[in-house]
Amino acid sequence: MRTTWDFTGTRALVAGAGGIGAVVAGELARAGAAVVVLDVDEGKLSEAAAAAGPDSGPGSVKGLCADLTSADDCRAAVIDAAELLGGIDVFVHAVGTNDRRPVLDTPDEVWERITAVNLDSAFWLGRAVGGVMVPAGYGRIVYLSSVSGLLAHVNHAPYAATKGGVDQLMRVMAREWAASGVTVNAVAPGYTETDLTREYLAAPGVRASLESLVPAGRLGRPSDLTGPVLFLASDAAAFVTGQVLYVDGGRTLV
Repeated sequence: MRTTWDFTGTRALVAGAGGIGAVVAGELARAGAAVVVLDVDEGKLSEAAAAAGPDSGPGSVKGLCADLTSADDCRAAVIDAAELLGGIDVFVHAVGTNDRRPVLDTPDEVWERITAVNLDSAFWLGRAVGGVMVPAGYGRIVYLSSVSGLLAHVNHAPYAATKGGVDQLMRVMAREWAASGVTVNAVAPGYTETDLTREYLAAPGVRASLESLVPAGRLGRPSDLTGPVLFLASDAAAFVTGQVLYVDGGRTLV
């Protein structure tokens, strides 16, 4: 995809080295940003850095290993990233996990794991990043939400609750930090083909059933999300804050 954004000199932190996070990190680097990616999986960090590679233009991608389900690790990771980059101008939270089962069949440990990965990390990292951006008087924060934060999909209770929580967390941050030059928004994909959805989509009949719900007639790809994320991370979106941008092929219209 041809890059249409100029992030030369921008210092970007991306949480999540798999799927959408890796693609966004690569596009930010190709647009000129210096990027640090956070993840607990060192293999994914290496893959994200290698994917940006020598074609990343003036930007770069470096990996930083961190357990994002730990408040202390989140704080430390943001401090380390700010030191590596010399500050943080853009933060993208692209961390997520799911476990599809009915509410009555959802054990405590599944709820706790999903809320820790999806929502706790969003708060801990966002709070730490805000602590860097607000005093600096500038920042762009973009959360990866989901149409599940709006729609009542069956077998998605913990996931949907966390994504709805991310949307409200984002709005409060946006309200509190707007006067400091920091915008906070969310991009909400529909079903997107990533590692998180691959096994589910391979089940008989699932792909066709989901595609039938999308007016565009197909599922999303990570590359569909880079333009919206980079827009919200850019100065072109300086007066856009507290918004959820649905990137779903029309799924939320049905």
